[in-house]
Amino acid sequence: MQAWVVEAPGPIDAGPLRRVERELPEPAPGQVRVRVTCCGVCRTDLHLAEGDLPPRRPWVTPGHEVVGVVEALGPGSARFSVGERIGVPWLARTDGSCRYCRRGDENLCADPRFTGWDLDGGYADACLVDEAFAYRLPATLGDEQVAPLLCAGIIGYRALRCAAVPPGGRLGIYGFGGSAHLTAQVALAQGMRVHVLTRGARNRALAAALGVDSVGDAADPPPEPLDGAILFAPAGDLVPVALRALDRGGTLAVAGIWLSAVPGLDYATELFEERRLRSVTANTRRDGEEYLRLAERLGVRATTTGYAMADAPQALADLAHGRFGGAAVLVNQVRAVPAKVGGWSPVRLREQQPQRPLC
Repeated sequence: MQAWVVEAPGPIDAGPLRRVERELPEPAPGQVRVRVTCCGVCRTDLHLAEGDLPPRRPWVTPGHEVVGVVEALGPGSARFSVGERIGVPWLARTDGSCRYCRRGDENLCADPRFTGWDLDGGYADACLVDEAFAYRLPATLGDEQVAPLLCAGIIGYRALRCAAVPPGGRLGIYGFGGSAHLTAQVALAQGMRVHVLTRGARNRALAAALGVDSVGDAADPPPEPLDGAILFAPAGDLVPVALRALDRGGTLAVAGIWLSAVPGLDYATELFEERRLRSVTANTRRDGEEYLRLAERLGVRATTTGYAMADAPQALADLAHGRFGGAAVLVNQVRAVPAKVGGWSPVRLREQQPQRPLC
């Protein structure tokens, strides 16, 4: 099979990826082998390729928003059947025994493994997954539509919960790419007022098309104080900007796995009056299951740009330079599964859904 690997981390325009030929991996006990149809392109993949996240092992294959079909079962594997469509996410394994796992916080596991960082991911013809960490996928979402939900969607959902915006409250979103445009749809459907603050013209246009309440530059103050905010852009200089935009008692959730240096904070203007700053670390499997059900119920749809699997370096370069809005998805030559239903208008999302709490 063919697979992309991180040969030498560095600037994406310098070509850190290399396409290689590998033997098909054989599933171990409890694993299944997935024939990849689609793989979403996440900013974490870019951080890995460029060395912001040092690869955990040489020549690792990126990709952790994987959609495919089970083609082989390891010994004792019984959760899925050959031919079944499943999703392979970022969280690949936990120890199940540390104090975090025991209390239900497996996203904080002391000894985790991650798809496309520790283990080979979906920038390939096939990959392996522990069956306990894979997801069944909504039949109403086609391969290219569901791929970004497996990380961008799930982590955005957790970030939205961490931002603690009450129903009908005011949410600020800083940066508006693959994760943010999915999160905004959930927030709008929950009756929140959503203010998007981002630098890219394409992403501003996408935010406006989704029907958010305002769109501005990342450095601009929103038109009203925020009950909560999510920082999706990996720009530490936006942390004090977002904190100043919070109302008293508001929370800023930082959703990325990597963030550039955060400047010094002024206590009086950026933290006082019980403003809170917190990070978002991975997700639990419960988060993923909840989000996929919620996304199906609310009619969440990803805006995607498709690339052939052979064009993975171009997709990452386009992500780095902001050449598309929404999410990029790598598509293998294997025929992808379409959605069973269609017809959705993003500007009607808020009107179609009643206000309800997140959980």
